[in-house]
Amino acid sequence: METVSFTQMKDGTKEEYLFLNKHEEAFAKGLPDRILHALKQLENTLSGYQVSRLEHSLQSATRAEADGADDELVVAALVHDLGDDLAPHNHAQFAAAILRPYVRPEVTWIINQHGLFQNVYYAHHLDGDPNERDYLKDHPWYQSCVDFCEKWDQASFDPDYPTKPLSHFEPLVRRIFTRPAFDPKYVGNQTMGKSAVDIAMSGQENA
Repeated sequence: METVSFTQMKDGTKEEYLFLNKHEEAFAKGLPDRILHALKQLENTLSGYQVSRLEHSLQSATRAEADGADDELVVAALVHDLGDDLAPHNHAQFAAAILRPYVRPEVTWIINQHGLFQNVYYAHHLDGDPNERDYLKDHPWYQSCVDFCEKWDQASFDPDYPTKPLSHFEPLVRRIFTRPAFDPKYVGNQTMGKSAVDIAMSGQENA
């Protein structure tokens, strides 16, 4: 079989979906390469700062690593602005969606909320509410997101900071993004939004 025969998904057979699943699995193995490529593209995006968006991302990850953050937080710091090109108005949610199948829920939550939490530094200059994040103060990961933004994100626009290159973080990217998707060992029992392909690739039978 080179291609499936159906033109509507509802007409597909089990044999065809098993065939497609093999293609999905093979494609997913290339995710680290695509993430590394996307990070490199940040070198030429969002002008006006003293550093490129790639340099900001690398500096955030370098600071996280220097502070003794675990691998999941370091890679999260590296990819937290990966959505700037394709999702400029919800880049945080874009990055969180990429991370979600591979890291613990706390890390996904931090990245999902970091855009909102960053507002505290500048929203008042743009007639916005810098304290909008306050409605989340009782959330158990509120302080973790505050720390992420204060120590690593908002501080990483310094052209003189000794930032490590992308090659330094490449092994980490490959290690995290080749984990089995939605493996409970890493993500707990997250199941919402998983497709049958996600389930098959994670080795789980029930969503």
